[in-house]
Amino acid sequence: MKKIGCLLILMTLFVSACNSTETTSSGNDESDNTEISNRELTMAHIHGEASPVYGSLEEFGAEVENKSNDKMQVETYGEATLGDETVLLELVKTGIIDIAKVNGGALESFSEEFSVFSLPYIFENETHFKNVMQSETVQDMYADLEDVGLRGLTHYEAGTRSFYTGDTPIEHPDDLNGLKIRVMNNSTSIETMELLGASPTPLPASEVYSGLQQGIIDGAESSHIALTDANHGEVAKTFSYDEHTRIPDFLIMSADTWNSFSEEEKQLVQEAARNSSASHDELWEELMVESKQESEEELGVEFYEDIDKEPFRERVEPLIEERRENEDIAEILDKFEELKE
Repeated sequence: MKKIGCLLILMTLFVSACNSTETTSSGNDESDNTEISNRELTMAHIHGEASPVYGSLEEFGAEVENKSNDKMQVETYGEATLGDETVLLELVKTGIIDIAKVNGGALESFSEEFSVFSLPYIFENETHFKNVMQSETVQDMYADLEDVGLRGLTHYEAGTRSFYTGDTPIEHPDDLNGLKIRVMNNSTSIETMELLGASPTPLPASEVYSGLQQGIIDGAESSHIALTDANHGEVAKTFSYDEHTRIPDFLIMSADTWNSFSEEEKQLVQEAARNSSASHDELWEELMVESKQESEEELGVEFYEDIDKEPFRERVEPLIEERRENEDIAEILDKFEELKE
């Protein structure tokens, strides 16, 4: 029934996209938003209300509507109603929906340059990460996505990704030997797990809980927010902070939709996106503290924090060297390196 409902929604959105029209207001009164068209924008993501980014996306939509005096309406489909993040990107690319929130790993299949965000240990610390995400280099990458029918708007903090399992602490790469670890379905994540000695098992995010519960996988990797917002702490009782990657989420728009905007509309949407990202950052640390406390006290998860990361870095260094053979990726990584403090 869920699949049938999804198909009906997609058919409606497809017809709407084919027949969409926009009416631009006219007049001299500044309050009439003379450069704002009457539009209905569709946005999709995979998250439920417990996810930190859920509220940030709601804030984005509300600000677009408010600042346009309700001339631009944002219809949101959450909880993977329209499919996983790869499906959502295809829907955005083809113009069936206008906007999607996706993890950086999902973008790798659409733009090789975005694979840099899935590479292990490329960010020295949180300050370095923030410097990169606010840089002209990343802004240029957003614009370059137009070559594949997409347009980047902003990013959302998603934390560092570490390992969590049913009952096996991961304090050294050798601890991963023989373990089936859920990864995102992109080559960089898969190669990283292979170099660390794990058996990478791509699964949609919505199937991780059942995969852990049924023994299809032995563990997964994400920030510890997943223990509470996706309830993974009910079936995974150890979390080990090796912090191998720090892959942000991205808000992505259809290039056709973006290019149909007036300059005022572009500015309005871009400002709303950046504001939602800034407020998301303010809440992230608080939510991380709350999630860890809940995981320990209510779910019984044990956290392993004093982990020597050097053996992990050494194992994955060949992947960094291999990717640097691509001149464009090497240039991006060099620019990232320059932003260390």
